[in-house]
This record gives sequence, C-alpha cells and structure tokens, in this order.
Amino acid sequence: MKLQDTGGHLTYCLNIHPTQTWNEVKAALLGPVAKVKAAVCPDAPFAVGLRFSGEALDDLNDPEKRAELKALLDDHDYLAITVNGFPCGRFHGARVKEEVYQPDWRSSDRVRYTNALADLMVEIAPAGERVSLSTVPGTFKPLSEGAEAAMAENYLLCVAHLVKLKARTGVSVALAIEPEPFCFLETIAETIAYFESHLFCDAAITRLADLTGLTPPEAEAALPEHLGLCYDVCHAAVEYEDPAGSIAALRKAGIPVHKLQLSAALRIPNVGTAERAALADFDEPTYLHQVIRKTRDGLKIHVDLPEALALGTDTDAEEWRVHFHVPIFLDDLGAFSSTRGFLEQILALHKAESISPHLEIETYTWDVLPGTTRGQSVDQDIVRELNWVKRQLQQ
Repeated sequence: MKLQDTGGHLTYCLNIHPTQTWNEVKAALLGPVAKVKAAVCPDAPFAVGLRFSGEALDDLNDPEKRAELKALLDDHDYLAITVNGFPCGRFHGARVKEEVYQPDWRSSDRVRYTNALADLMVEIAPAGERVSLSTVPGTFKPLSEGAEAAMAENYLLCVAHLVKLKARTGVSVALAIEPEPFCFLETIAETIAYFESHLFCDAAITRLADLTGLTPPEAEAALPEHLGLCYDVCHAAVEYEDPAGSIAALRKAGIPVHKLQLSAALRIPNVGTAERAALADFDEPTYLHQVIRKTRDGLKIHVDLPEALALGTDTDAEEWRVHFHVPIFLDDLGAFSSTRGFLEQILALHKAESISPHLEIETYTWDVLPGTTRGQSVDQDIVRELNWVKRQLQQ
C-alpha cells in the first residue's frame, strides 16, 4: 500500500506462502493476498512482494501463463514493484538450510535466474515505478574464500543487463543484495568494504562501461541506480548492528537501500536452563537459524541453533540473538523476547528520513513457528503486521 507520510510502498513478501510453481503463485495471489488487500487497502492499489522460484519462472515462459499473470495483477489492482530473488529453489515443506543460497553469485546460473526475474518484472511493473530485486549476499560464508572477484564480475554482468533493460523498456530494476549472518556479506561494515573495493570502485565503473557502452560518468551513475542493498532488519539485529549508525554508514558510503525488509529475530538477553529449553521449540529442520552469542570475549557465531544449544551451561548469562523470523508485532515470547525494539528504531529513522522506497514484511516462518506464537490464520497475522507498521509510522 502507498505510504502517505513517508512515500514509497508497504507490502509483504510472498515467500510466506508456497510459491514453487506458477499455480502456487496464482493460488497465493487469488487467496491470502486478496484477503490481505481487502483488509488493509480495499479501494487502492496494493503493492505485492512477489516471489518466483526457478521452477515458477520456467512455467511462465509459456506466453499464455505470462499473460494470465499480467491480467491477474491488473484485475486485482496489484502493483508488481518488488520481487524476492533470494531463494531460487524450494522454500517450503522441505529442508532448505544452506541450500537457500544456491545457485550463488559464484555461478552463471544465478546470473541467468536473476536476469530472467528482471525480464519478467519489467513486463509486469506499473509505468513510472521502480522495481527492487533482492538477492543472495554472495554465497554461504564457507564457500566464499577466493571468490570475491568472480562474484563481483557476476554482479556487474547482472547490472549490465539491468542497464540494457532500462534503455529498452524505460523500467529501472535495482538489484538489492541482502546481507545475512554466516554469509559472505553479513555485517554492514563488511558490505561497505566490499562495495568500495569491488562494486563501486574505478575498476567496476570501467567494467560496466565496457559491458554496456556507457561513458564512465554514465556507468558511475548507473551503479547505485541498479545496485545496492536489501536491508533485512532481522539480520542486522542478529549481528548487533547499531540501527542509526548502520544506516548513516550506508548513506556516507553512497550505497542505497533499494528494499527495507521488516522483520524481527529472537533475543534472549540472559540465557539459562529455562531459556535453552524454550529455544528447543524453535529448533526445526527447514531453515537455518544462525546464532550470535555475546560473550566475555566478544561475539561468537554459530551456523545453526543446535550447535549453540549443545554448549549447555557454558553459555549461562550470555545474550543470544537467533535468526528466526518471528511476528513483528510480538515482543514478549515468554521465556525471552524479540528484536522488535531494533525494528522500531529503524522505522523511526525511516519516518524521519526515508531509508527506502520499498518496505516489505518478511515473516516467512509461519509454518514452523511454535503454536503459541501463531494466530488463527496467516492472512490475519499478515494484516496484523501491516497495521502494526502503519501505526509505527503514524506516531
């Protein structure tokens, strides 16, 4: 929905629903998305945070299905302005874990998938709107050593494609890299350093000019237009980032936030036996739940929750933050809390000075959340999240 006070759009990401095939995408748009729109903006256009897997994209190579998608968006007054291009494969009902990053930015398959997403989005985006496309932060951390230059080359190949798309269609698509714990790019400091050394540097400007035929000044201007960040608030909170400091650092570095994903993580301020027992309910087999412990010796990261829980009483009195997306309207989770306070600070910053044109709620874990944290239906919970954000921005 259009945000009157701060501009831009507020939506939620369709990776919350099963969207592996075109039929599943269609079912989501006709079912829960329609219910959400009816509840929050029945008489105005509603931006949808689309998600197409590689399989769904293959389905949509059929011109009839592509036409069906366009007609569905038009008939329901949906705006196709942002797409989640992070998970290419299955994202529901099976083990995802570290496979969510594959294919990663070391691979030409990731470039092809991302370019195909952009090709679809320029066909279905409303005239005059910019499109954001969120994506993997390079690769899974253990796979990143020595691949920095190759990943930068693939990012630039994609940006070159986006430059040519804009020249041909007039639609500007921005690739939004999403830092995440235990990935190649996880902290804001790491991300800024990589942009400065590989993506917004003189060599990158020259390479983009060679790939597109732009002059160097034109290539320099095109880079931030078509490349920047998806700032996932849950991820930043798990990393113990400073809300105001991280946004200020990105602005100083000239790195735009093309999408702001609104999400909250688990926060355990004082770990003990009861807290570890309660956390066991969040140990589920589908998604990675990275843990960052605040210890006497600094921050310690674990790739998944079972690894941290196995340490037992050695972790007593520590603070933990766990990458498990929880409903953003909840702060009290019984034995512990969420990082909702971090999100509230980010929204206050956005209200004072817009951080991004696209705000997207991404609580994708409804199917695996413990029962006590879920409402009666997913669409009702999504409405509750959207209304919570609206209240934060109207205060």
